[in-house]
Amino acid sequence: MSTVITVVGGGLAGSEAAWQAAQRGVDVILYEMRPHKSTPAHVSDYLAELVCSNSLGSDLPDRAAGLLKAELRYLGSLVLACADGARVPAGGALAVDRELFAAEVTRRIKAHPHIRLVREEVTAIPEGPAVIATGPLTSDALAGAIAALTGQEHLYFYDALAPIVAVDSVDMSVAFRASRYGRGDADYINCPMTEEEYGRFVEALATAERIPLHGFEREDARFFEGCLPVEVLAARGRDALAFGPLRPVGLTDPRTGERPYAVVQLRQDNLAGTLYNLVGFQTNLRYSEQERVFRLVPGLERAEFVRYGQMHRNTFINAPLLLEPTLRLSPAADLSGRCGGGLFFAGQITGVEGYVGSVGSGWVAGVNVARFVLGQEGLVLPRTTMLGALCHYVSRADPATFQPMKANFGLLPLLLPPVRNKWKRYRAYAARAMADLNEQMRNEKRGVFV
Repeated sequence: MSTVITVVGGGLAGSEAAWQAAQRGVDVILYEMRPHKSTPAHVSDYLAELVCSNSLGSDLPDRAAGLLKAELRYLGSLVLACADGARVPAGGALAVDRELFAAEVTRRIKAHPHIRLVREEVTAIPEGPAVIATGPLTSDALAGAIAALTGQEHLYFYDALAPIVAVDSVDMSVAFRASRYGRGDADYINCPMTEEEYGRFVEALATAERIPLHGFEREDARFFEGCLPVEVLAARGRDALAFGPLRPVGLTDPRTGERPYAVVQLRQDNLAGTLYNLVGFQTNLRYSEQERVFRLVPGLERAEFVRYGQMHRNTFINAPLLLEPTLRLSPAADLSGRCGGGLFFAGQITGVEGYVGSVGSGWVAGVNVARFVLGQEGLVLPRTTMLGALCHYVSRADPATFQPMKANFGLLPLLLPPVRNKWKRYRAYAARAMADLNEQMRNEKRGVFV
């Protein structure tokens, strides 16, 4: 094969894109700038490093995130296979040991005969067929090149990381192990709060000092609604946290036999079970303030913080103006005319949100850039599938109000006839999606895909 595909970015999307293209017999050069140039959020040089939570979301088949995972497993996703192999207990969710997961993705990418991994920063749009999968931390140089190529200003919002504590520093005479409604095997550590304790915590959080933003970013900080810093959510009202990440539903404090007023949940972060992250506690508080405020949580009074929370800028393009459902840059959007229709985007830079959404977009871009090189028609998955619906959203949403989107059943076409019961409806969505995906892939193999 004389034509080589370039994939820029070795995160979840880039790793998946490189693997899918290579699996189709096309040679791939995968560029990753780490460790020569790092980012504010990464701590290793592994590919596919998880920088926020270690959870890939629900794995239940009647949840949107669970359906997306089921589709990707069916489609042969590299990242989902590695995640399944590095799973740690998390009830109905798929959570992983970060290091084992990223190490396995890196190992398999390096071992693939059609992939060459290059540790260099890419600052310009590559020549020839390529996938830009640089993610939410796209460098300023490449973001500028993308803006110059398309004539569009790059957009940005802020994302934040949750703190991690050593499990042996949690006071288990106060905290207790349980999953909501008894799902899983008591996979979470729960720190219960009375109404009085919750009130003190919210008051301290509201007055805590934050790390200031810089330059023009200070005036136009936009946060993704699905990953709000805990202090931003708390500022929306006294009970915002109690109805959000601190909601106590499905849990009973064994000391009282009653449901707490609020609960801070800790989720296992590594396979050894020595580290736990504070679920939903993404934050931009100063490190000293994190220790002061988060130690007001019952059970965390003497917590050892092995990683503090932090916040970083996320970059994404106005995809509805630029991309087709195949995630190819529309030729009309290529103002330079030099990409020849062979430039694709994948990952959070497209406006898909969440780890698994990024993986899915990598699958689509990797398959389609390979098909482009092989002279085949681009593959568009059915809108009735979660992955097809996400690609439709990022390429067809209103550009004036476009915001990143996670997998959710609201993206899917309505069922006919309607199903009124919510859980029966979700199961019907999932059954339809898998049936339609199976039918399309069978047609594809028979050569009758339209």
